[in-house]
Amino acid sequence: MKIAVFDDDRVGLVEEDLIYDVTAAVPDAGPEFPRVYMSRLIAQWDRRKADIEKARREARARPLSEVTLRAPNPFPLHVVAAPVNYRKHIGEIGARSVSGGASAVERGFFLKASSSVIGAGEAIRLPRGSTRRFDHESELAVVIGRQARNVPREQALSHVFGYCCLIDVTLRIEPGRFEEERVARKSFDTFTPVGPYIVTADEIGDPGDLANRLWVNDELRQDSRTSALILDVPGLIEWASSVMTLQPGDIIATGTPEGVGQFSPGDRVRMEIERVGSMTLPVVEEEDFAPRRF
Repeated sequence: MKIAVFDDDRVGLVEEDLIYDVTAAVPDAGPEFPRVYMSRLIAQWDRRKADIEKARREARARPLSEVTLRAPNPFPLHVVAAPVNYRKHIGEIGARSVSGGASAVERGFFLKASSSVIGAGEAIRLPRGSTRRFDHESELAVVIGRQARNVPREQALSHVFGYCCLIDVTLRIEPGRFEEERVARKSFDTFTPVGPYIVTADEIGDPGDLANRLWVNDELRQDSRTSALILDVPGLIEWASSVMTLQPGDIIATGTPEGVGQFSPGDRVRMEIERVGSMTLPVVEEEDFAPRRF
């Protein structure tokens, strides 16, 4: 099943190039803050699934091209991210990285702001007037399906609801001049595109060998497979749940392979995860200057 959020907080099921509006089965869906209706739906999935399927049977199909895809979970409680999790990515950006050669095995994870999450039908917005370097990072996203605390890797996949594509947009440090904390550099609004929808775990099975590709303006920049992850999906869930309680709807960004690079306003970035989907987003400049310039 492919579950999408579209237009003004509508919930739909995607089948090929059509979408079926099932919002009637998600009674708390809507723009009122906090927009946690997808986390609630995921947490209550066992008893809500039949209502979702009934709503699908009664819904009228619309072309997917006619709607705007939003983040498939607009307001996750946590966005957990692996810092360096592909061997060939270690040291790739030199002094603009703070990894020091250590991987996610040693460093664990960091958090991104939930407010940075957007959908496949939106735009990546870079700070107006910035001369800094902004990079793309193509990642498989894991959506947690039920509360997870101290979960051993052998049980980890049973806590997964589904998978998405995710782009981790990053403001790079400039050694000796600009060395902001990682969370700040990765948490600007729009810096975590997720989508195009959630593909439920039963459709993916083992996520351990999926193709992961990213293009900028049709130039292939990143091309790898999740089999190259240093810390795989079960390992990431085990690591994170050893520290914090993961909640339904939480997103884990599994890390990016080699090939990260700079993009700028006017570019278009496309990423694709095998069997999960693809999304294309324009890169634009913010309309207004921020009080703190970057």
